[in-house]
Amino acid sequence: MQQPTQALTRLATACATALLLAAAPVQAQDKPVMFRFSSWVPAQHPLNPSLIAWGESMKKASGGTLSATMFPAQQLGKAFDHYDMARDGIADFAYVNPGYQPGRFPVFAASSLPFLIANGKGGSAAVDAWYRNYAAKEMKDVKFCFAFVHDPGTFHSRKKIVLPTDIKGMKIRPAHEGVGRMVTLLGGTNVQSSAPEVREIIERGVADAVTFPWGSIPLFGIDKVVKYHMDVPLYVTPFVWVMNQSKYNALSTAQKKVVDDHCTTEWAEKVASQWADFEYAGHAKLGAMPDHEVYKLTPDQLDAWRKAVAPVEAEWAKDLKDKTGQNPKAALDGLKQQLVKYKAAM
Repeated sequence: MQQPTQALTRLATACATALLLAAAPVQAQDKPVMFRFSSWVPAQHPLNPSLIAWGESMKKASGGTLSATMFPAQQLGKAFDHYDMARDGIADFAYVNPGYQPGRFPVFAASSLPFLIANGKGGSAAVDAWYRNYAAKEMKDVKFCFAFVHDPGTFHSRKKIVLPTDIKGMKIRPAHEGVGRMVTLLGGTNVQSSAPEVREIIERGVADAVTFPWGSIPLFGIDKVVKYHMDVPLYVTPFVWVMNQSKYNALSTAQKKVVDDHCTTEWAEKVASQWADFEYAGHAKLGAMPDHEVYKLTPDQLDAWRKAVAPVEAEWAKDLKDKTGQNPKAALDGLKQQLVKYKAAM
């Protein structure tokens, strides 16, 4: 009785070995792919190392077949163009500020409304989890990977801004469409520029103030041209990390799974976390600078701001309904629910 059993065992072992040998070439058939990552912020910006680490994780998970080269500081194209660069294949992955193109992404614009998001880490997870319901339709030209936000920003200016009425007559570089609407509502003039151009336009007197996150003020040299910093979580700028669809389609099934496993809400928060810490640390850094004033608002002053900017939400809602026919209340309620879930609601 032992001999047949031994024979069967040897046969099973041989079959298993044959299957393994047959499977091995399949894995080896995955061709090496090099991705071009495009980021318009300076090389030393804390977002870049996080995106590079994200790429290294993909490389490891793919057995080395997926690798990437980072092109920071607008090397592949201007900040305003990054969505179209991903669409057109100039970059394989691109870091995009959708707010640089007002009106193009009306659903996503909800996440840029003022006094909505309290912090960058939970805020990134919340915005990503919420926008996954809309991205495939609104950003259909690319493969959406994830969305994230920076830690809340505020007004940094040449003159002290305390009340909403102080904005009247000022020239302000808004972070995005939502802030731009607020500036217009309060009687200010919007001056459009990408982040790398902000110092120059203030230095030349083209703008009097900027809405910007805290740590990036010294990083971009803007601390040399502004001295007043309103210490309130006024807004966040939401971003997306998107991929060229054709590049994704050309990957093997195994490689696509690696990309999909890295395009998640968990990764959105992970990539954003180092940057969030960097921006938050900017409060203390600017407060310690000579001739700079970091100031808080009283409860009455903060209430005046909330009331003054309330119409911005109504304007966004009308814009969304007119352009897409979608229910703005449902969209915004969905975002607020995620903000509560991830402990990032104002």
